[in-house]
Amino acid sequence: MTLRTLLGSAALAALLPCATLAQVMSLDEPDEQAPIQDGEEPLIRMNKDDPSYDVWKLLRDDLSKGREPGPINIQRLRGGFPWQGMPTFFHMPVALTPEDLKAGEVDIAIFGAEMYNGMRVQSYGPMEMRAPMKSEVYHNWGFHMPELDSGLAALDELNVVDYGNAPVHPLSMEISIPEVRKFVAEVAGIELENGNRTIPIIIGGGHVLMYPDAAGLTDVYGKGNLQIIHFDAHADQAPVGFGVYNTHGNPVRRLVEEGFINGEDIIQIGLRGPNSTDLNGVAWNRESGLRYHMMAEVERRGWQAVMDDVLAEARANGKPLFLSFDIDVVDPAFIPGTSTPEPGGMYMREALPLVRRICAENNLVGMEIVELRPERDPGYISVQNSKAILRQCLNGIAMAKHNLPDNYLHPDIVDDGK
Repeated sequence: MTLRTLLGSAALAALLPCATLAQVMSLDEPDEQAPIQDGEEPLIRMNKDDPSYDVWKLLRDDLSKGREPGPINIQRLRGGFPWQGMPTFFHMPVALTPEDLKAGEVDIAIFGAEMYNGMRVQSYGPMEMRAPMKSEVYHNWGFHMPELDSGLAALDELNVVDYGNAPVHPLSMEISIPEVRKFVAEVAGIELENGNRTIPIIIGGGHVLMYPDAAGLTDVYGKGNLQIIHFDAHADQAPVGFGVYNTHGNPVRRLVEEGFINGEDIIQIGLRGPNSTDLNGVAWNRESGLRYHMMAEVERRGWQAVMDDVLAEARANGKPLFLSFDIDVVDPAFIPGTSTPEPGGMYMREALPLVRRICAENNLVGMEIVELRPERDPGYISVQNSKAILRQCLNGIAMAKHNLPDNYLHPDIVDDGK
């Protein structure tokens, strides 16, 4: 019996020691590179006679009935407190169709995509990010206070909408991937009068999202014409995971080996811990040209020096930027509600300014926040801090709109004038 046959049994796989599992996750044989071998049946067999076969992705045919295209403000009152009104991302208007995005000159379309494999393992991350109970205490809607670094209120500077959720199959990530990819491309393909395109921001959901999200962006901006800044405690470049090609542990390798992203166009930040990768994985990173800044480098060189390098590398690249932010890059003291927490991570005071500057100083064309699992946090800080990361990205986009200089901070905020 071969090792691969043994791994076909989940029960036996669970008994393998960690070292053996690490070796298995690093298998890199030629016959593991093609998604489906000749003469091999697809993993997922579908019954197309089932009346619920594609109901999960069927659009209503009356989305625009009785109205002109454009975002819809579903709040009855002009403004209010977080506990009032109908929950949307930041209480912003809703858009339902690409025509709404186009007519509304929408800068940012935020939407959810769970991408966990099964109805009973969903995280409710996108829904919790909409609901203000755990994330907003005094961020009122209808009027927005400026951020105390840029001096800008991003939600007044940008046209931001809640674009609902991408179609996701309730039982299969593999079937969901092409639908999410099309959804991302649909949003990113909206051309605005100012010459820009709508920026999709995707809230997940497992990090398998990185694969369809980045692939969808390359459908608009071109294969090999996208750079990625990847915040994560884990490298996510395993060749396979128990024979499955698309998992939360291998989107980086899939994107590189399938030609969507060049290895030298990926910058990884925050890798750490024994389950992040192994030396074989590090060797693959180096051979493929990826740049990585592990927490060990931060320990040796200091956070400011590493942050300066990341920003310089992204600006020098010059390609449109996709920001993939796995919240487990942050230390679980600040975000415990995640799938694979790893101690020794970034502090929020490190993450927020770096995200703000990345989004302000580059041509950002998409962002994702992934691996949020609020139910694993009995409190509120995971959603609160995840939403703070999203707010700082919006803050940075607003700064870019005003052509503010690199590393800008409002002078009245950093100097009392005395």
